[in-house]
Amino acid sequence: MNLLHSMVEALENFKPLDTVAAPVAAAVEKTLRPRVLRNALSGKALGHRLHPVMTDIPTGAWTMATLLDLVGGRDSEHSADLLVGVGIASALPTALTGANDWADTVGKDSRVGLVHAVGNSTALTLYSLSAVARRRGSRTAGTLLGVGGCGALLFSAYLGGHLSYARGVNVNRTAWREGPEAWTPVLTDGELADGERRVVEADGVSILLYRDGGTVRAMDSVCSHLGGPLEEGEISDGCVTCPWHGSTFRFDDGTVVRGPASNPQPVYEARVDDGMITVRRAGAEESISSS
Repeated sequence: MNLLHSMVEALENFKPLDTVAAPVAAAVEKTLRPRVLRNALSGKALGHRLHPVMTDIPTGAWTMATLLDLVGGRDSEHSADLLVGVGIASALPTALTGANDWADTVGKDSRVGLVHAVGNSTALTLYSLSAVARRRGSRTAGTLLGVGGCGALLFSAYLGGHLSYARGVNVNRTAWREGPEAWTPVLTDGELADGERRVVEADGVSILLYRDGGTVRAMDSVCSHLGGPLEEGEISDGCVTCPWHGSTFRFDDGTVVRGPASNPQPVYEARVDDGMITVRRAGAEESISSS
């Protein structure tokens, strides 16, 4: 195990961080509870998380500013100063999207995410001080502060990459779950009364069935956000709400009604054939289906 891996493992297991992370996460969750905020910051309109998109702006601006400071010469000073300002201006909305995502994590992910936030805050502080020094005409101090900020930014970016690619935080939990393309029997018709729900399995995928007014609805039972059990959630107005973080999906098409989920929930077609409830992947071609 290399040094970076050892460092991250130490952070993951440093439980004293929980004494800070837990109350901060609770405060963030309470502040961002309104649906309009959750949907906007989660990336509902994009169909995936908004935070990775936002991080490109301050990261790109600040790293290019530091590069120009170091090798650009006098002619690039104005451009470097402008890029520092762009990074500062974009840091707050980027931090809000990150806080929204982090508030739902627990344990190891929450601890690493907290240090990730501290690293970004350090970078913002150093680049803000750099901007002040530049305005006062101290290029050397501005450059040195920018280099320090870039170092904090790169450290934080490494932790963010670990959370996304090593820990799988906020990846779509249904991305590799594909149910049957052909009509597949999963339950006898009499086993699902009106207003009742059941979890069945088809091609290795767990599917939530719900009968509403005689119509059978079918949806992947694993929440796309962080894998919560939708079968334990509240069902009302044609929607199901995840019991873990409150993500709400419409049964008809899997649309996200309320975040923090940003990926639509996979839905299945359902019908009754010869006394059996059968399901198939929504949009499957009739030519490949079988009764």
